Amino acid sequence: MKNRIASLFGIQYPIIQAGMVWCSGWRLASAVSNAGGLGIIGAGSMYPEVLLEHIQKCKKATSKPFAVNVPLLYPNVQEVMDIIVAEQVKVVFTSAGNPASWTGFLKEKGITVAHVIANTKFALKAEACGVDAIVAEGFEAGGHNGREETTTMCLVPMVKAVVKVPVIAAGGIGSGRAMLAAFALGAEGVQIGSAFAVAEESSAHPSFKHRIVEAMEGDTKLTLKKLVPVRLLKNEFADAVAKAESEGASVEALKHLLGKARAKLGMFEGNMDEGELEIGQVSAMLQDIKPAAVILHSIWSEFLEEKNRLSALEFSDYR
Repeated sequence: MKNRIASLFGIQYPIIQAGMVWCSGWRLASAVSNAGGLGIIGAGSMYPEVLLEHIQKCKKATSKPFAVNVPLLYPNVQEVMDIIVAEQVKVVFTSAGNPASWTGFLKEKGITVAHVIANTKFALKAEACGVDAIVAEGFEAGGHNGREETTTMCLVPMVKAVVKVPVIAAGGIGSGRAMLAAFALGAEGVQIGSAFAVAEESSAHPSFKHRIVEAMEGDTKLTLKKLVPVRLLKNEFADAVAKAESEGASVEALKHLLGKARAKLGMFEGNMDEGELEIGQVSAMLQDIKPAAVILHSIWSEFLEEKNRLSALEFSDYR
């Protein structure tokens, strides 16, 4: 049986690198694509002119398919979409907004579209809009998250049960074993963020990468639920947010505390105390900073090994 995700995107392995703000530039995207997966440039932290530069550099660095992730609440979304069309990007992953607003436009231009959701209601809406694939992102994921706090293990089979388009699992996946579990639940591909955030080619600040690989179980927390829920590594800023929330801070007070460019300050500029450090729960399992190709091939090799191991299991009949 052909894998629909690999066929849809024209890639060797059904492994997609997430479009993470401040981590997913052209170097990481091209490295993942060259290794056989689907690399994604994260437009959420880029001005339109910066995105254009990254797309053009990525096209020079790889002849293989790559994608751009576009948060649909992005203020310059029209300009971003125009750049994507003009540069003939073949795949777009949309998130953080209504897919009805741009899916038709992209499809008319011959662009393959996947949309990120966190519940079955929006999975059905995305499918109705004509998306080609759905990313079901569970509560374990880093960055912005669903209010329902549904885990990947629960979300993927629920989404798979109600849609016909292929489902890509995301959230808490950083190994071949986790990938195999996602496939057992009905996924046909996986989107991986945190494990690629620490890749050598990631544009994340070295201090952030080292903080990720030092993270232990329980070092991340879903916070800012009154605004847009986001999973962060614990630090002085996260502690300040938690204190404000426990004291009943208003939305306006939380916005003031968040301020501007807080994510850039932490993930890109390396301020580990006052910056916003977005990363998933799987960070506790990450131990090394490696090339993206090594990360991808390790995940795929483990996937195959575990698949073969399970296939060889024998069970006695105790009836």
